[in-house]
Amino acid sequence: MESPTLSGRFVRLEPLTRGHLDGLVAAAAVDPSLYQWSLVPQGKDQTAHYIDMAVAGREADTVLPFATIRVADGAVIGSTRFFDLERWAWPQGHPRHGRSDPDVCEIGYTWLTQSAIRTAANTEAKLLMLTYAFEARRMLRVCLHTDARNQRSRAAIERIGGRFEGILRAHRMAADWTTRNSARFAIVAADWPEVKERIAALLDRS
Repeated sequence: MESPTLSGRFVRLEPLTRGHLDGLVAAAAVDPSLYQWSLVPQGKDQTAHYIDMAVAGREADTVLPFATIRVADGAVIGSTRFFDLERWAWPQGHPRHGRSDPDVCEIGYTWLTQSAIRTAANTEAKLLMLTYAFEARRMLRVCLHTDARNQRSRAAIERIGGRFEGILRAHRMAADWTTRNSARFAIVAADWPEVKERIAALLDRS
């Protein structure tokens, strides 16, 4: 999948590169306590490894990582990505047979620096990514998972229209190195027109 730049009024999502290293280090260092439930790198070495692994995933066509840039001042304020890019084995003759684009994916690895939390940044980033997924790449479903204990993240996903689908037990490794139960949310193509309108309304009130 191509690596686009997604631009909005408040944020711009740029393909993640080593050029974002210093900005990400500074963004994550402001208040590490914010990332109790998220694996956010701290320091230059961890962040360089984080970027390199994301870029390797992009080259393998398994992830599409971004640096989140605040339009107002050009500051790097966090990161996010598409991952678990899944292509289904559509049969010969099916309209979706032979697609190079994923059929479904997940949005995650999302974190923001302290000053960007409770601003329009995350809401608009989700609008940009979902628009790209459903309109540019014609995906059928976008999933979002979060640690079941992370009430703030769960509320944020529901706020933009993600539908709760249940708890996946022992789903992933948690940020505290325990076995994580994940709250699963999804938006499917049929939901998208209503969800898009909902997110646009939230941004208009920002």
